Parts: sequence; C-alpha cells; structure tokens
Amino acid sequence: MPEEKYVAVVTQPDAVMQTSDAAFFDVDNTLMKGASLFHVARKMHQRGAFTLVQAAGFAWKQFKFVARGENMDDVHAVRDSALTLAAGITVDDIRALGEEVYDEMIASRIWPGAKALAQQHLRVGRRVWLVTATPIEVATVISTRLGLTGALGTVGEVADGMYTGRLVGDILHGSAKAVAVQELADAEGLDLKRCWAYSDSYNDIPLLTLVGHPVAINPDSKLRSHARDHNWPVYDFRSGRRAATLGLKAATAGGVVYGLWKGFARFRGPRI
Repeated sequence: MPEEKYVAVVTQPDAVMQTSDAAFFDVDNTLMKGASLFHVARKMHQRGAFTLVQAAGFAWKQFKFVARGENMDDVHAVRDSALTLAAGITVDDIRALGEEVYDEMIASRIWPGAKALAQQHLRVGRRVWLVTATPIEVATVISTRLGLTGALGTVGEVADGMYTGRLVGDILHGSAKAVAVQELADAEGLDLKRCWAYSDSYNDIPLLTLVGHPVAINPDSKLRSHARDHNWPVYDFRSGRRAATLGLKAATAGGVVYGLWKGFARFRGPRI
C-alpha cells in the first residue's frame, strides 16, 4: 500500500483463501460494545501513564459513544490524547498491552451476534477483515483472538522501536476506510460487489456503499435511516432484538439466525 498508510496485517495465514469475496467488520460498537481505544487508555491509566482527570475525560467520551454513537470531535480528541500519551512507549509494550486489554476488557464485550456473523463468513470460505480506527497493534490482537483473516488499523509512526506521537497518514476512519479496503481489494484480487461490510456509524457510509452487501449493526440514528431508505439489513444486538432482516444471501442466513439467537440469549443472562 502506498507509503504504508494503512497496514493490512494477516493474522491467520492458513485462513487466507483464494476466493474473490470477503467481509469487512468495523470494531467499535459493531463487533464489540463501546470503543476499544477507551479500554487501551484505561489500561494505560492503571499503569500510571496519565492522571485521573485525563481518565475521566476518556470515560465520559466512552459513555457518550455507547449511548449515542460516534462523534467526530470526540474521535479526534481521543486520538490526539492517545498519540500524546503514546509518545516514547515501545511497540513491544503496546503489543503486550493489547493482549492484556483483550483478555481483561474486550473479550467479554464482543457481541455474540456479530461474532457469529464473522464466523459464518469464515465457514463458507470468505476472508474476514477488521477495518478500524483502533491502532493496528490492538486490531491485530482482536483479529488473531477471533481467528479472523487479518486487520486494517490506524498506524502510529515508530522510530527506534518507540512511538513518536505522530500518525503515518491519518486515523483510519470514515472515507479512509473505503480507500484502505479498495487498496486491499486491488492487492488481494477481491470483487467488492461480492463482499460484505458491517458498521454502526453513518461515518462509514463510504465503506458500506463500496461493497455489494452492506449491513448496519447497532446503527446510530443517521445510519439506521439511511439503511432503511436503501433497504439494507439492520441488526441491533444492544437489546437483543432484530431490527430488520433483509438482503443477506442464503449462505449467510444460518449465521445470521444463530447470531440473533445468541445475542438475545446473552442479554437474557448476565449483562456484558
């Protein structure tokens, strides 16, 4: 990819198949409840990387994100704060931190229904990629733990094994996701009209419209309206209910039904 702006990390080499279709999943509020970067910040706070006041700011943005969906001002504020805090931290430390964050905070927040959809795509021979603004190191851990094909994520600049506090390119968000996926499709020989994409945010409309099978998961109000107007499938795992079930191919239907049942069953039991 040009200038390595968006690194496509293959996490399951044996899962790379010679098919021309794939599925692309956003992470925050789509694959998992809340924002993964918040949990990275929380873990960094536990290690004494920043103050309680800064932690409270992250927590407030996380609350708004879960309750209302994505806000670009908050996304950029969290990004800028995280970059500042990451300056001088080694790549190995961030990778180790990503493993801890997944085990302690992210694993229990994965939506069972979204996970079931990803697994069903793998079962029928499709590659499954994460496409997220989350740092590539954390996205790679999530992809590896879930047995997915790989991840596209935001890339931090590294010098002498440490983060500089600057990005390579920009945050992988909004239209940048569509650019990165198009580049990946060109490199991997994917037919995007045969591909799926899943997201919760209206900001990911460029990615969703790039593929032949767009799906809204836990959508914000603007994406829900857009999906309804364009007859896209909508799944809402936040309450365990099915908002709409139109447009998915029969090959994925079994996974969808299973995912919806799992999402409902999870919320009948202990909450995440």
